[in-house]
Amino acid sequence: MQSFIDQSVCFIENHQAWAGLVVGLLAFGESLVLVGILLPGTTVLIIVGGLVGAGVVQPLPVLLAAMIGAALGDTISYFLGKWLGRGGVHKWPLNHYRREIARARLFFHRYGFAAVFVGRFFGPVRATVPLVAGMMGMNRRRFQIANILSAIIWAPVVLSPGWLVAKGADSLPELDATSLFGLAVIAAIVAAIIVAVIVIRLRGRRDART
Repeated sequence: MQSFIDQSVCFIENHQAWAGLVVGLLAFGESLVLVGILLPGTTVLIIVGGLVGAGVVQPLPVLLAAMIGAALGDTISYFLGKWLGRGGVHKWPLNHYRREIARARLFFHRYGFAAVFVGRFFGPVRATVPLVAGMMGMNRRRFQIANILSAIIWAPVVLSPGWLVAKGADSLPELDATSLFGLAVIAAIVAAIIVAVIVIRLRGRRDART
């Protein structure tokens, strides 16, 4: 995993013109069922945010690529779930990931539309909620609304920790790569906590209506 992260960041640093394509593929893989469970794409994207903040990479191509890649990954996962149906969890290779799919199914049952939107921000269910939404027959239009809106928000959120660290580094003593990455991880955890609070509030409103 560490080798993949290092090679990806190194490639982007040395080939800035390809940064958008690489980021798009990473965001796509992060959102794609099964692949997203194994791919350390979020870590790379946080570091890429640092490259953007340092002026090494242009922000607009990276942001657009992350949005498009994330939305496409969820869309393919959704249609795969539609095609497989509810019994798809018993077929190869999904039968090896029953626990992950069961967790995503519970999350989807609890939050419905909000699960697709918020699920993108939670690593354990990010790559499986769209699949489950398709399996459970979620309306295509409702899914795409949640999918696209969440992708638009997710892209800057996932890049912002690295960007903030890089921008703040000018006023701090010189930091090595490990220290910068540590600060980026802390910022990402803070963002995750904020999203978790939103989820809890959404659940509370839903419970109050029932």
